[in-house]
Amino acid sequence: MQLYYAPTSPFVRKVMVCAHLLGVAGSIEQLAAAAHPVKRDKRIGSFNPLAQVPSAQTDDGLFLYDSRVICEYLDTTHGGGLFPAAGPARWQALTRQALGDGLLNAAVLTRYERVARPPELHWQPWEDGQLEKVRDALAEMERQAAALGVEGCDIGEITFGCALGYLDFRFPELDWRGGHPQLAAWFARFDAQPAMAATRPHD
Repeated sequence: MQLYYAPTSPFVRKVMVCAHLLGVAGSIEQLAAAAHPVKRDKRIGSFNPLAQVPSAQTDDGLFLYDSRVICEYLDTTHGGGLFPAAGPARWQALTRQALGDGLLNAAVLTRYERVARPPELHWQPWEDGQLEKVRDALAEMERQAAALGVEGCDIGEITFGCALGYLDFRFPELDWRGGHPQLAAWFARFDAQPAMAATRPHD
């Protein structure tokens, strides 16, 4: 598989955490990209008309995007258990993935507002609204923290871990651990896994 990636993207990190857990990270060729909301990287467009990362091409020429699709493809084709079989556990894992992705979408939009929009056009109510979504998502994650696992984790827990890692990377001033002690305790264990250590974001 070839994968357009960026080392700062939490959605790319989701894919690579799954790949490490499935033991196939070494078989993925990472193609450097410069994804941007305004200055679109046309190279990515050869895989994905939206020119967003992660975007992948399989060995048999199938194009895949976004992180949800690529993660499930890797799990399905490599005999993993990151996506539970049909039943309540599957719906719970997928809903947790949606919650973690929603937090990340709001955080990434806030990041774009701060660094991609000209300062004179900065819209504070927009940023405030996105960060409110982040806070509400964190509150729900805290409510679920006691039920989260580390060993034998699923795509929901992986997404939670990548979301919290992105807050540490881009929004340390939020101090998300301060009001979420159970979530912080879970993340300390989850983040110690080799798959997380191997995929830490960096500029």
